[in-house]
Parts: sequence; structure tokens; C-alpha cells
Amino acid sequence: MNYSSCISKFLKCHDFKTDNIRDFFHSHVAFLRHGALPDFQKAKYKLEDILALAPCHYCRLPYDFLQWTASPNHEAHHFPHLLHFKKLKSESLNSCVTGFPVYNCRWLTMSGPSIEAMELTKHYNSFTALSELNLRIVGAKCVGFLGPNGAGKTTTLKIFTGMIRPTEGKALINGIDVLEDKKNALVPCGVLIETPEIYPSLSVREALSMLAELRGIPSHERKERVLNAVSEVKMEEWIDKKAGKLSKGMKQRVNLAAALLSDPEILLLDEPSTGLDPRGMAEVREIVKGMKRKNRLIFMSSHLLNEVTEICDEVAIIDHGRLLAYDTMENLTSVLSEGKDRMCEAIFSKDLSEEGVREIGSIEGVSGVEQTDPKRLLLRLDGGNEIQERVLARIAALGLGLIGFRSSSSALEETYLRLVKGSR
Repeated sequence: MNYSSCISKFLKCHDFKTDNIRDFFHSHVAFLRHGALPDFQKAKYKLEDILALAPCHYCRLPYDFLQWTASPNHEAHHFPHLLHFKKLKSESLNSCVTGFPVYNCRWLTMSGPSIEAMELTKHYNSFTALSELNLRIVGAKCVGFLGPNGAGKTTTLKIFTGMIRPTEGKALINGIDVLEDKKNALVPCGVLIETPEIYPSLSVREALSMLAELRGIPSHERKERVLNAVSEVKMEEWIDKKAGKLSKGMKQRVNLAAALLSDPEILLLDEPSTGLDPRGMAEVREIVKGMKRKNRLIFMSSHLLNEVTEICDEVAIIDHGRLLAYDTMENLTSVLSEGKDRMCEAIFSKDLSEEGVREIGSIEGVSGVEQTDPKRLLLRLDGGNEIQERVLARIAALGLGLIGFRSSSSALEETYLRLVKGSR
């Protein structure tokens, strides 16, 4: 099979029939077959052409083609330059796998890690756990997957990890269908589903080394990977302690370390703090916050509103297997609170005096103030975004050490309850 017929087969499989798209691939993928670059200035169809023809697949058609042809089911041995495509890292995007420079490499990449549910449906006999779930998350961020018990959160995560099969629909990780190519789809992922058990007779180091070996991490890398993962979950002091002697919170840290062994760009976490005492929950949240700082996509299910408010950048709310909303915290709470009082939390770098609290309470637009701890205030505001903007500016101008201002968990709780109530 030559590259032309492979392109044709790809387009047919993916239902792309436009001749212009076909010509685009002919001109831009030829260099992968022949080890030479096309002239990007003279090429008949450039990146702008394919964006105009298929804007909903921005920066994804060429990527999908490379992944598809690199699959063992599609005769990758006919494309020697594609065999090393999966080794291409973000830091080396200025050169192609052939070693030749790429003048415009955006078409080789997507806009960061991604997961996507497309019409995901799961039936258990007459019970519907998921119903036509559509959700696309792109980029390094933390997204809370919020819903009551039995809403479909764990079912969704198990489908994304290949633990169960959907009745209908697709689960894509970085554009790869988990059902069709689970191994390659899960390469960039670290996963913690429910609460896996650890062999009690093994030390933390031994347990993680065993998991690293099972996951195919080369022997010369295992020691460093284990130490890095243990460091990220702050378990250095207990690395040689037997797992059976660890507290439940400590065991959950080990499970998080196991998810980090491959240094993943995507983390799928299923209620990671559930069942822990308040101290253990706080420790796990701090660890997840640390994970965010490493430019990862974190998709974390939870039914704890304060946890989602504290950790997550965006929220997807699900109930009865249906997606009710997906947006940033601010947008969700502001849209559903339009014209109503809004609860916000102000965080300060130093303890607030009684006089400082009174000054904030006297600001126009603030209808209520509650000091939840020496450095935090819960504010009730009289309106929407404009009021919030003015109040924030006034508090900052007081010089009290304001370092954070966000919608409170109370605001998210109100939004969540209204959405869930409306879905029943």
C-alpha cells in the first residue's frame, strides 16, 4: 500500500470526501513517506485551506492520520518514518521524526492533551447508567466531574480506561478511540479508579517498583520514576515502610504515586479523597493541586462541592447519566445567579482585624460578611459580574493583603442543586 492509497483509505474510514482535503494530505504527508519536505510556500493547499474546509477538526486531521497510519492494523511497516512518530515530544516539535526541520509544525499537534466522550451510552439491562454523554476537554487544567452517587461518574471513567465497554458511543484520549486501540490511547494516562489495594507485606518502594515493572517501564528508569512519584505525593519518609502499616490516607497517597509512575500528561481520578478523614482529604487535595502545576489535564470525579471549588478550574455536572452543564466555576455560578445574591470567598495573606472586616462590609454591593477563619471572608454580593468586579477592586485598594477571590462552595452548591433538581 503506498501513501496515496493509505490516505484514501483513511479519508474513507473517517468520512472525509472533499477532494481539497485529499489533495492537502497528498502534498503534506508525502515527506513522511519519502523523507523530504514539501515546499510549504508553493503547496497547492496549506493549513489555512484545511481549517476553512474542516474548522471543527482544527489541528487534528493530520494528527489523526499519523496516529492511524502508525497503528499496527494499518500496515505501518510501509511508512518507516512513521514508526517513531509516537516518540515525538512537545520539546522537539521543531524537527520532524525524519530529522528535517518543520517550517510550520502546528499541523502535527493538537492544542494539548484531550479527552472526549462522544454519545457515550451504557445500559445494564434495563438500567441506563450513561445516556448520550458528550463532553470534550482540551488542555492542561483540572476539571471536576460532579454529581450525586449513581450519577454515572465512575462508569464514565471506567469506559475511558477500558475497564468496561460502552453500549454505544466513543471515548477518545488524545484523539485515539479507547475501544479500538486501548494500549496506545492509555499511554499518556495515569489512573486511579475507586480504591485499589496494596500488598500489605510490600514496602512502598517495593510495591511501586513492582507496578513500574508490570507497566513496562524500562529497568534503568524504574528507580528514578519511583523516587519522583514518591516525592510528588510527599511520601519520602515512608518509602521503606510496609504498606500494611500505613493509614488509609497514606495508602491513598501510594495509589496516587502509582498513577504518576509514567509521568502522565492526563490523570483520571475517581473520587480520590472519598473515605478519608479531614486531614487525609486535605493532604490529597494538596497533592492534586501540585499535580496541576505540571501542566497536566486532570479529570477528577467527586461529589464534594468544597473539594471541587478548591481544586478545579472547570466543572462538568452529571446526573442520571446525562451531562447537565460544563463550564468554568465563575460562568456556571454567574449564569444561574443572574439578578440574585452571589456568594464569594475572599482570601488574604494575613489575619484580618475587626476594623478591616467592617471596612469590607461597608463597601457598596456587599450585603453580608462572614469571617470563616482569620484569613478568609465569605461575602454576599448584591449582583452579577459588574458588582463583583467593583467589590474586588475596592477590597484590593484597602491594602489588606488580598491574594484570592472566587465563587464560594455555597455558590456552587446552589447552582448544583438547581441543576440536579431540574433534571429529575
